[in-house]
Amino acid sequence: MLLKIKNLKFINNLKFTTVALLCLGNAAFAQEIIEEDVVAKVDSTTLVQNTKSDVPSNYKKQKVDAVAAVVGDFIVLESDVDKTYLQLEAQGVNVKDIEPCQLFGKLLEDKLYAHHAIQDSIIVSDAEIRSMVDYQMEQFLAELNGDMKRLLALYEKDTEKAVREEMFEINKKNKLAQEMQAKIVSEIEVTPEEVRLFFSKIPKEDRPTFGTELKVAQIVSEPKVSEEEEQRVIDRLKQFKADIIEKGASFRSKAVLYSEDPGSASRGGKYTLNKKKPRMVKEFRQVAFALQEGEISEPFKSDFGYHIITVDKIRGQEYDVSHILLTPKVSSEAIAEAKERLEKVRERIESGAITFADAAREASDEKETRNDGGQLINPATQDYNFELTKLDTELYSQIQDLKEGEVSLVLTEQDRTGNVKFKILRVTDRINEHEANYARDYLKIRELALDEKKIKAIEDWQTEKIEDTYIKIGSKYRDCDFSGNWLKK
Repeated sequence: MLLKIKNLKFINNLKFTTVALLCLGNAAFAQEIIEEDVVAKVDSTTLVQNTKSDVPSNYKKQKVDAVAAVVGDFIVLESDVDKTYLQLEAQGVNVKDIEPCQLFGKLLEDKLYAHHAIQDSIIVSDAEIRSMVDYQMEQFLAELNGDMKRLLALYEKDTEKAVREEMFEINKKNKLAQEMQAKIVSEIEVTPEEVRLFFSKIPKEDRPTFGTELKVAQIVSEPKVSEEEEQRVIDRLKQFKADIIEKGASFRSKAVLYSEDPGSASRGGKYTLNKKKPRMVKEFRQVAFALQEGEISEPFKSDFGYHIITVDKIRGQEYDVSHILLTPKVSSEAIAEAKERLEKVRERIESGAITFADAAREASDEKETRNDGGQLINPATQDYNFELTKLDTELYSQIQDLKEGEVSLVLTEQDRTGNVKFKILRVTDRINEHEANYARDYLKIRELALDEKKIKAIEDWQTEKIEDTYIKIGSKYRDCDFSGNWLKK
């Protein structure tokens, strides 16, 4: 199926990063009066469909930008395409093979999704968008070594507030578009018979080739935290709570100064949770949703360490919360003991005293893989197979020299919080590059069939909505070879 300016394939081909998607929504939410070549800057509540007579009599028109398109309640300016190219380049995206018509088509589609998301009363939380903006500002500044002037220059703004406002509108439109896309394909499934028919219709010479695949198992040994260290962390969190309640200390200040969550400490430990959209670990959600506004929890444990939470605001299903995370530290003696313990497990496997799978069930500290004999599950496919060319870089470096059945040396690994653990790895199976086989590759073929069905649903939706939506394309892009009827011919 050949798609020229189709959203799903366009995204897959370009593999846009979050930054790229952010850039693609770059037309502002403010609505403007449309003439063929002139945009008059008016109040943001004025709709694009308004006529020239609606411009305030005391307003002086200024030629600032050409309108490339109108889609429903939204506009695309010619500068939006140019800005998107510049911003993609600034973020390291290769734009050499991205045609202007492709980029313009993507902008049209985003506006179509956002317009109908509003028509369908899809709600996007402002608090969630603000949280996204906070995170993105942190990421952008980190990439620019904290240089706010460079960030302002990238967005052509004079103040951080102006950048945040533009990022808010961009994120809101993108979120509306994403929610609309998700709604379109949310109930699409494929039956085994549909998968079989999909595969049978592919000519043998056109069947996909799947690369070399591996099955990998691991045994993990984690240093144990002493009871004394855990109690020290719990007591410190209790003291934080007492300082806030009894002495009027600021929860935000405590989080900024002491929280060990790198994702939220700088913004006072803030997160927005939604009961219908699980985001944090189960223990965190359970405690947060049991609190009242202003209440502070007792210290509780998760896989990340110990937390206290306070609820800042409850808005129906959404909770604005702040938390402080402290991670118990392991001693050097515990680290040495964990490594020695795993070395002894490896010796038993090598001597034939126990199989790798049985050793994993008996000795591994990784609960997610322990009961499966240490077998890793591919998060993309939910099976045990990992395509060699798509392996995580770190995992690839650890197993690239292993022969099938060979056990690695004891490897040291450090997580994002600085905690150390040890592991041994084994390649349990290897499938060389091969033509798609229905029985062996059913899950991959099923995903291909599902993707095709979703693309068809998107095509049908676009065809219908393009016909039902007010759309005007400026002269600059009327020669584009659109696959959809954007020109209303």
